Amino acid sequence: MDFRDLKYFEVIATEGNLGRAAERLHRTQPALTKCIDRLEEDLGTALFEKDGRGMRLTAAGQVLLKRTRLMAIMVEETAREMQDHAGGLQGTVRIGCVPTLAEHLMPAVFAQLLAEAPAITVNLVVGMNDNVLGHLRDGDIDLVIGPMLDADPDIVNEQIAEDTVVVMASEDHPVFDAPTTLAGLLDYKWMLPATTVASRQWLDQTFARHGLPRPQVQIESNVLNAILPILEKTPLLGFVTRLNLVAGRARLREVVLAETQMQRRLGLAYRKNGYLSPVAARVAAILRARGKELLIM
Repeated sequence: MDFRDLKYFEVIATEGNLGRAAERLHRTQPALTKCIDRLEEDLGTALFEKDGRGMRLTAAGQVLLKRTRLMAIMVEETAREMQDHAGGLQGTVRIGCVPTLAEHLMPAVFAQLLAEAPAITVNLVVGMNDNVLGHLRDGDIDLVIGPMLDADPDIVNEQIAEDTVVVMASEDHPVFDAPTTLAGLLDYKWMLPATTVASRQWLDQTFARHGLPRPQVQIESNVLNAILPILEKTPLLGFVTRLNLVAGRARLREVVLAETQMQRRLGLAYRKNGYLSPVAARVAAILRARGKELLIM
């Protein structure tokens, strides 16, 4: 198979339409049709089937698309590796990080990294764990720092720290006027992250295990900088890391309840067969050391 044919195939599969793919690739539709014919002849199977005015992948086509994207990542990483052999600690490192660690861990990491390698550049993507892990799997970033994920054969996970996620509310919230129970927390509305986020799933499951309905969410947000000020100014309850109390970022109190204390392992993740540049490898080493200094709650 010709690698150029595979790249054309990826664009055709993404667009689902020969006309749009031809415009994007600046090629004629007959040329792209011949590309598909060559691949199907080499592989001995159909890659597309008609779908109205467009086309969609067959099961074999879906497998080839996945493999093609992996090959594209490998080619890009090979080029980076060849450049890095000559350069050492230089170039760009791409990091995905959850908001908690972006605030409490990464400043010390970057201070040390830039002192050692002042010529490097960093692309930092801050987001919830599900989002940054998606970028990691797609090859858009090199490392992810966040909550440990379930076993994934394509991702390496290393625990570097721990924290505790707890229920919080403004200092003068009525929840503190009487002894707290799990059922009593349902008397109030909440501000929580999306249901795809691990901490939200854990909290929902905690209520379900006790035969209770899920919390009533009035505001859903994945932006940490928005969550804390809103909790401080509203009668909403939130579910965030205790590290925010230590940092004193807002006038909040923990709603102390054993059932709602989520012990969370924080880790470093990277693709099992991906290339880690010298800079990325150095970031990983600094994270392993600095993670031990992070307060374990």
